[in-house]
Amino acid sequence: MKYNFDEVIDRAGTDALKVDAVKPRWGRDDLLPLWVADMDFRTAPFILDAIRQRCENGILGYTCKPVSYYHAIEKWLLNRFDWSVSKEQISFTPGIVPGIAFVLNCFTKPGDKVLVQTPVYHPFFLVTEHNNREVVYNPLVLENGQYRMNLEHFKEVIKGCKLFILCNPHNPGGRVWSKEELSAIAEICYDNGTLVLSDEIHADLTLPGFKHTPFAKVSEKARLNSIVFMSPSKAFNMPGLSSSYCIIENNEIRKKFHNYLSASELSEGHVFAFISVAAAYEQGTDWLNQLLDYIQKNIDYVDNYLQKNMPRIKIIRPQASYLIFLDCQELGLSQPELVDFFVDKAHLALNDGAMFGKEGTGFMRLNAGCPRSILQKALGQLETAYKEQFGK
Repeated sequence: MKYNFDEVIDRAGTDALKVDAVKPRWGRDDLLPLWVADMDFRTAPFILDAIRQRCENGILGYTCKPVSYYHAIEKWLLNRFDWSVSKEQISFTPGIVPGIAFVLNCFTKPGDKVLVQTPVYHPFFLVTEHNNREVVYNPLVLENGQYRMNLEHFKEVIKGCKLFILCNPHNPGGRVWSKEELSAIAEICYDNGTLVLSDEIHADLTLPGFKHTPFAKVSEKARLNSIVFMSPSKAFNMPGLSSSYCIIENNEIRKKFHNYLSASELSEGHVFAFISVAAAYEQGTDWLNQLLDYIQKNIDYVDNYLQKNMPRIKIIRPQASYLIFLDCQELGLSQPELVDFFVDKAHLALNDGAMFGKEGTGFMRLNAGCPRSILQKALGQLETAYKEQFGK
């Protein structure tokens, strides 16, 4: 089946955060929204069909986890990542950000140190701070247009940290970490007694030519010292269903976390949580492959357009995901001026790069998970503003 990713769907008035939160957040409603990380593509039809079928039963009662849920996860991880997991190692969580909070409260205590690598998805450090833990930073290094880890600095600052939160693949930079990099940090964290939480929500969005490696797969030390969070929510555009899961291979760590979740019934799920995951993983291969091809072409379009028309703005070319980190440092603007340029001059709502940490200063994050016609409009607006302010 050929899926239509060029379809433009009007999301206004549906309480879509991406659209209906623009005016409350920016104080105006004339901005084209390319910010929050969900896509403007219709959620995969087989997922919608599964939800419709469940609704047609007529009763939205309490639900249990079907066997198909576990089988679908097991088969997907084996086929996509050559990772063999068992039902007992899988725990449902109502979203990965809540899962981060659960891990913080289960395995650390107030005042403990937690390591993150900035620029990075902002809840990593915000949730940590809000739970009264101390954030320790290991900034990434931007080199030849891609981010890399500073392992020497990592070895120093990891000392005394109870938890390391890894973004694998990386958001906002889109980097797919190599097995060698992951093995190195697995070794350091294991020897230091630092538990690793690996957020792998963008794994299924790894682009052609790159290979995602689940953190727990890279070595025995990684397998024994990690909690890997995954979800089909980003890849199949269903984040509003709040259905994710974690894989824990270490029996002791798994038992402790399972007991924590069970004590507050945090892993019970809801009526659509399990059928949507099963539908995505059982029927989603062709849809996802076509999506990735479309996203790759969107990224190529943005890159080529900027090089030709706005050469002072460069992309950190993503190896995974539809999120593009725009390097705007050559514009010579302060961060408030940069945000003002995108909002007041280009009439675009993007993520302020500084929200991902101070290393994001001089950057903006653009969501290319949309029909190409929307990207064309957005880049046209940006080009007009660019030429008015900077000329060629």
